[in-house]
Amino acid sequence: MRVTKKIAAIITVCILTVGTALIAGCGASSGNSDKKVLRVGMECAYAPFNWAQNDDSNGAVKITDADQYAMGYDVLMAKKIAEGMGYTLEIHKMEWDGLIPAVNTGKIDVVLAGMSITDKRKQTVDFSDVYYNASIVALVKKDGKYADAKSVTDLNGAVATSQLNTVWYDLIDQIPNANKQPAIDNVPGMVVALTSGKVEVLVLDKPTAMAAAYANPDLKMLDFQGDGAFKASPEDVQMGIAVKKGNSDLLKKINEQLANISEDDRSKMMEEAIKDQPLSK
Repeated sequence: MRVTKKIAAIITVCILTVGTALIAGCGASSGNSDKKVLRVGMECAYAPFNWAQNDDSNGAVKITDADQYAMGYDVLMAKKIAEGMGYTLEIHKMEWDGLIPAVNTGKIDVVLAGMSITDKRKQTVDFSDVYYNASIVALVKKDGKYADAKSVTDLNGAVATSQLNTVWYDLIDQIPNANKQPAIDNVPGMVVALTSGKVEVLVLDKPTAMAAAYANPDLKMLDFQGDGAFKASPEDVQMGIAVKKGNSDLLKKINEQLANISEDDRSKMMEEAIKDQPLSK
């Protein structure tokens, strides 16, 4: 703050400063009082959507109050949205269960974390338009029995599994006569089960399958279309950006930016995230 010898001038400056801060309203200042901040919350532990790394390679963003950097599809999306809005981006790393409470108490402005748009969540937060549609696919070995399958029906009798506590595991039941194995805790464990021959098919979402196939060239993703595809509800596959309920102004700005990001750009962003994500190293 500029200092003068006259008390009246000091009072005037203080009043103007407070007034300007009140008008600015949303978000904290980050060195530039004229630029608002978009505080984005995510786990930084859900590659290829978001993860933490030790440097700023590939355009990673510093995590607030941490010595790490955030990267992934969600970070790339957040950067585009913040830039389009003219905001400075801040990434806040927090546990999954704390994301919605954080946005509702004002600790963060948005949740951008691979969060699906469910009716239950819509009771406590408002969601943007869909920013990613994570369709359900199958993952098999390139030289395996089901490598040429063209539909879910063609997986008839497959020994299959997926991740614990996910809709992916439930969708195995759509495979005719599936030999459904116990669910596995994590994606690396699922991949080991497939590559070792313990199972013949994994059911999972497309980004996860793409990442696994990128890291393991012997695997093949089966992205069935039309009537031959896995049948999942919109709640299972559509992801949105959550804001505090009633924050219509911010939601409008976000949706305006999403409308400017083409499907081709979104695909390229996911491909970039998959190439850079930790599983591919």
